[in-house]
Amino acid sequence: MTELEKAAIGLLYNAERDQKLAAARARAKDLCLEYNLTRSTQAEERLRLLRVLLAQCEDDVTIEPPFYVDYGYHIRIGKTFYANHGLVILDGAPVTFGDNVRIGPNCCFSAAGHPLDLTQRNAGLEYAKPITVGNNVWIGMGVQVLPGVTIGDNSVIGAGSVVTRDIPAGVLAVGVPCCVAREIATKPRRMIL
Repeated sequence: MTELEKAAIGLLYNAERDQKLAAARARAKDLCLEYNLTRSTQAEERLRLLRVLLAQCEDDVTIEPPFYVDYGYHIRIGKTFYANHGLVILDGAPVTFGDNVRIGPNCCFSAAGHPLDLTQRNAGLEYAKPITVGNNVWIGMGVQVLPGVTIGDNSVIGAGSVVTRDIPAGVLAVGVPCCVAREIATKPRRMIL
């Protein structure tokens, strides 16, 4: 079994020793560098680079540089996506964002994790578990999302939170570790102009 096959099924794998994984990471780093050197007026070029780098993205995606990924080909982004400066996605496993997702500056989504066992860790072993972010989700600045987490539709993650476990739909969740603070009201609100 190859290291890529091990990673795909959630087993420990060694990304450092696998030539194909190393080549894929190098390709992604080069594309990220090219993307990060674009000017803000080069929207078409940014979209072209994202379409080469990512598994899926729509026309209305905005990711403010700098932006970094491990591979890129595990990342799927839905419609009307915005990420502020400093987004990092470590995509050893699939990382999926729904429609209408907003991400504050300096956030990290890490599908990659490392074993607690010292011998395994020192041998360069790691694991990867998918991350899923639902529709209409707002992620505050400085949020860290760990391997295997799902964030439900219509939820908000407060700034500085570390999301270590699944967050249900329709809630405000905050803290380290991130916990549900309250449900978000779904009834219509009267707007004052």
